[in-house]
Amino acid sequence: MPRLPRAAALAALLAPAAAAAQAPAAQALAPQPPTLVVFITIDQMRPDYFTRFGAQLTGGLRRLYDGGAVFTEGRYDHAITETAPGHSVVMAGRHPGGTGILLNDEGVPDVFSPLIDSRDVGASPWKFRGSVLFDWMRNADSSSRALSVSRKDRGAILPIGRAKQPAFWYAPDMGFTTSSYYADTLPTWVRDFNRRNPIAGFAGYRWTPLLPDSAYAERDSVPVENRGRDFVFPHVIPATPPRRVGSELAETPVMDSLTLALALDGVRAYDLGRGPAPDLLNVSLSTTDNVGHRYGPDSKEQHDQILRLDRDLGAFLDALFAIRDSSRVLIAVTADHGMTPIPGAARYTKSADPATGEGLVNDTALVSGVRDRLAARGVSRSALLFNYGMLRVDRRALRAAGLNADSVVADAMRALRAHPLMGRVATVKSLASADTTRDQFARWWRHMLPPDEPVAAVASLKPWNGWSRYGGIGHNAGNPTDARVPVMFWGSAFRPGKFAGRALVVDMAPTLAAALGIAPTERLDGRPLVRALRVPPDAR
Repeated sequence: MPRLPRAAALAALLAPAAAAAQAPAAQALAPQPPTLVVFITIDQMRPDYFTRFGAQLTGGLRRLYDGGAVFTEGRYDHAITETAPGHSVVMAGRHPGGTGILLNDEGVPDVFSPLIDSRDVGASPWKFRGSVLFDWMRNADSSSRALSVSRKDRGAILPIGRAKQPAFWYAPDMGFTTSSYYADTLPTWVRDFNRRNPIAGFAGYRWTPLLPDSAYAERDSVPVENRGRDFVFPHVIPATPPRRVGSELAETPVMDSLTLALALDGVRAYDLGRGPAPDLLNVSLSTTDNVGHRYGPDSKEQHDQILRLDRDLGAFLDALFAIRDSSRVLIAVTADHGMTPIPGAARYTKSADPATGEGLVNDTALVSGVRDRLAARGVSRSALLFNYGMLRVDRRALRAAGLNADSVVADAMRALRAHPLMGRVATVKSLASADTTRDQFARWWRHMLPPDEPVAAVASLKPWNGWSRYGGIGHNAGNPTDARVPVMFWGSAFRPGKFAGRALVVDMAPTLAAALGIAPTERLDGRPLVRALRVPPDAR
């Protein structure tokens, strides 16, 4: 059976870029204005991976970490660290309370924007609020263009906001696609890419470790991984049926290889980065998230995934800089969230965390008794919903049934507090007067919720536990490692080095705007990280 592509195979996938033709170094003393901003979001990337696996990193991750401006305490500052909220923040400079994106399930699904040539659910940014970096770029120069690619629809859509620029993501029944929000048909270059990389061609691929077994400190046989199934190398993509091949492909490192190759094809197809106006390339890489959910952040699989990602990014940067002057490219790197260890994994592996995952809580079951009592009174169960820490209430429906909404909320809060793994439970109203400089719980939830969201109360679990409906650990329960992410910049506008002190993801878009010399078009939650800039905004 064939094996997953190595870095050399990705280099071939990225052809016809000239491998040896390197553009001038990014740290030129008198740089030309940037013509391309590359924003890379690595889904579920934890900052400790740079140090844990640093000695083995030789490619793109190493180049960006060593040569970039790296903030050692990068993080999110909102409560629900899921993929959709995180991607809505990365280039908006605003918390989810401003972007309006609270959960994956409510992020981009849109039945009125069907996908092209795919049976999967349609998608668009119809729920997204406000502006993003690309809007500010376009406001400064209307000739700026953008391209956004990801394995996930939310990873491709949300970073560029409501802009109708080319955005493509992966559907396991046909390859990369888009929705009618962006186009009526797939462009020829994307169809050609799918034809060159047919899903059926990956049937039978075997994912084996990149390095010899002695290079990995992690045990391979950890039965709490992947819910006790297929937790030992090699991991083989099944031969049939085709849609399962496509779904399993998304769980392997080759998915990042394909995403990066598609991005580079798109740079060529749209001639991005030629100037004079700066263009934007958004790339969201999803495999680290898939591997983390299946095997955990302390697994041999995740170790191998990071090594492969490093090599793939190196090949991508080599190919990009062969066709674009690296001194005119700015790169930002972050993640949409971090990850909590799998409960029970510490028995088998040396965790890098001060604590490990302890327990899983099915959030949908916590207020089921209260909902049953409402149903007995003829009230729809949907009048009271609890998911991922938010208690939503339909006050009108309760009032119509002659019920006091505050009493129902109090009943639900008692049910939440009764769970042994529950941490703090509070009404949203009570958080309005909290000292958010000292009270992280209050600050995170105030940053999370738009003022018009019908959330009556919020809750968090005790540390190192997670919300889960499907038997696996999540990253949306407010654990320390859920919020910690890389915050990195690379290019001639930035000062290389390691910068201590907290840096928020909402600071990244205003920092890039300052580097480009453009102004946001609305008030932001973030502020420029001026320590990283070679020329501070007030010195221009």
